[in-house]
Amino acid sequence: MISYFDDAEIAVLQTWRHKLHQFPEISGEEVETAREVVSFLADTGPDKVVTELGGHGVALVYEGAAEGPTVLLRCELDALQIHEISDLPYRSRNDGKAHMCGHDGHMTMMAAVARHLARHRPARGRAVLLFQPAEETAHGAEAVLADPKFAEITPDHSFAIHNMPGLPLAHVAVAAGQITCASMGLRIELVGKTAHASMPESGISPATAVARIITGLKTLEAGDTVAQGFRRVTLTNVQMGKPVFGITPGSAELRMTLRRPESDGMPALVEEVLEMVRRVAADERLTVTHSTHNFFRACVNDPEAAAAFEHAAARMNLSHVTDYVPIRGAEDFGLFGSCSKSALLFIGSGMDRPMVHNPDYDFPDELIPVGAGLFLGVLDQLLGFERPGER
Repeated sequence: MISYFDDAEIAVLQTWRHKLHQFPEISGEEVETAREVVSFLADTGPDKVVTELGGHGVALVYEGAAEGPTVLLRCELDALQIHEISDLPYRSRNDGKAHMCGHDGHMTMMAAVARHLARHRPARGRAVLLFQPAEETAHGAEAVLADPKFAEITPDHSFAIHNMPGLPLAHVAVAAGQITCASMGLRIELVGKTAHASMPESGISPATAVARIITGLKTLEAGDTVAQGFRRVTLTNVQMGKPVFGITPGSAELRMTLRRPESDGMPALVEEVLEMVRRVAADERLTVTHSTHNFFRACVNDPEAAAAFEHAAARMNLSHVTDYVPIRGAEDFGLFGSCSKSALLFIGSGMDRPMVHNPDYDFPDELIPVGAGLFLGVLDQLLGFERPGER
């Protein structure tokens, strides 16, 4: 396997990853994380540092000596609103917030790339290392692309890596075409009327409607894979009434995530859910309001960009899992395909590791040099590297 880093440098990177893990910040609040990135990588000598990009995003630009394409590598700054359950010495110190998706590891892989670029600049074109905000809410990529500062670094090619429990450690999954599904959050509010618990008939309780809706959601699902016409409506939260015994509930709120393979089909699935909800609400004399949130478009890999990742993996002798993608999860990286040839790769974080978004998950440090090596392999193909003393 090609190795770009010695043990001492890997140890420095691991220590930094643990520091990031201790001080997580959620989407839209990544102020200190962004400052830490700029500070830690200042000595890598970027030719330009773009800050407050699409919120708290940071982009480091490394120019080559000759003309060439712009290649963007992307990682994420944000953590999740999860209370970490672990005995790790570097566990989260920010209560109720934790890096349970591995973005601390993704940032560290990118930092490793920056340290290599400090020694070996691009031979041509330019490398842009993007630390994107707010991936978890689906707002980050959209905000970055809409920021006028992004016009200064618009890429020809874009690449991202996400770790994935359930794949063998350091195995990769990448392919041309669709690699993630579309996802959208749906919030539904049912409004009736409270009553004294001894006279429930004088109120309009949403309890029966909530039970019927929960059961009805399952009838709208289909398949387990994209090939089977996969559709999922996953209930994530229900709130109803007050935590008391003497008052019947007068309102309820349900939150759910809708998933299907193609982005364009999401409005139809939303409408199917709402039609069912409205029928039930009418039966139960309730009024309905709704709102949609966190729309992740399906991520579709460009064939040329996917091939660059595949070649980088082959050079590192990494095993390639061909039947893993597309996955049912969602990622906002797909938006970079609107301005560049883009590809997202999944790298295995182990078969027995807790799934991301679980309170006992932790990114495996062993992946830091592997992920960085994949990024550097792509840069080597598209930009090349100068040797020391060439500039």
